Amino acid sequence: QSCHRPAGQRASPEPGSGGLPEGVEYIPTRKKGKNPMKPVGVAWYSLYARTRLGYLFYQRQVKKARERYPHGHSVPQPYCFPGVKILPIPVLSNNYSYLVIDTGSGQAAVIDPSDPLAVQAAIEEEGVMLEAIFCTHKHWDHSGGNEALCQKHSSCRVYGSALDAIPQLTNPLADREKVSVGCLTFEALATPGHTVGHMVYVLDGGPFGSPPCLFSGDLLFLAGCGEPFEGSPETMLASLDLAVGLGEDTLLWPGHEYALECLTFASLLELDNSALEQKLQWAVQQRQDKRSTCPSTLGEEQTYNPFLRTHRPELQEALGLWQDREEDPDAFRARVLKEVRRRKDLYQAT
Repeated sequence: QSCHRPAGQRASPEPGSGGLPEGVEYIPTRKKGKNPMKPVGVAWYSLYARTRLGYLFYQRQVKKARERYPHGHSVPQPYCFPGVKILPIPVLSNNYSYLVIDTGSGQAAVIDPSDPLAVQAAIEEEGVMLEAIFCTHKHWDHSGGNEALCQKHSSCRVYGSALDAIPQLTNPLADREKVSVGCLTFEALATPGHTVGHMVYVLDGGPFGSPPCLFSGDLLFLAGCGEPFEGSPETMLASLDLAVGLGEDTLLWPGHEYALECLTFASLLELDNSALEQKLQWAVQQRQDKRSTCPSTLGEEQTYNPFLRTHRPELQEALGLWQDREEDPDAFRARVLKEVRRRKDLYQAT
């Protein structure tokens, strides 16, 4: 596979400015790849996250996705910098795992190995040694492949938060703890909200002359963010702020391919956002061709992702929200975030 070598700070291809190809009509649809965590109530979430029924449901997901998408749900584009290669692996109906390779030593880490067969096939194709699994959180669609891969790779360690019941966890991580795999250095950041122990992982790009790389799991998607199943709007806002603080040039590698759905929803909130309009046009073309939409950059996300724009007056006005005279600014932003989340959930449910 050839690698995409990004030039400058912009991570993803420029959104097309010419709209859709001639003769192509875009009809938005809310029926994307099934995510078991969307039409979720408290009882279903407890069953999925805390019982064997969740694992059985995950196994059914894997089986159906392998039948429907024998070559993956998207065509990924590997990213290469001197000394490192990042290979997105499309798994299940809309998840991404990521194989991150130190090309000098041949050592590799994988983030969120949902389908062990797909991940193992990538490992064998690349001819690398799997040394680490980094799990962002406990949900089966992010951790279900841990056991099978550990059986295959005896030296592989599983990293994640001790606050989440991550399968096969061998090395619990504390907030801001760093782990080296060959010449690669990953920093774990605690980002609770989606789950109480959710973590994201930041690859230090400095030694390779690249921007930092954020593997965000279900904290942050292109134009979206994860459901706060185990946290308040205030908790989720603090986690999102932490991610944004990594810098505008940081490459965002999300846990799901939700770009088209999220951008379409965002376009209903901000009707006059030109950056959003251009990104949506670009994403439509990408998905028509079954191409992956990742990565984006955190700087780009702040121009169109409503979950990162809670401070923007234009979004607040669109939602019909105004800050009370005595209200703390962050408390108001959390209220804005809660309203965006409420509307997104209604949009998904219709």
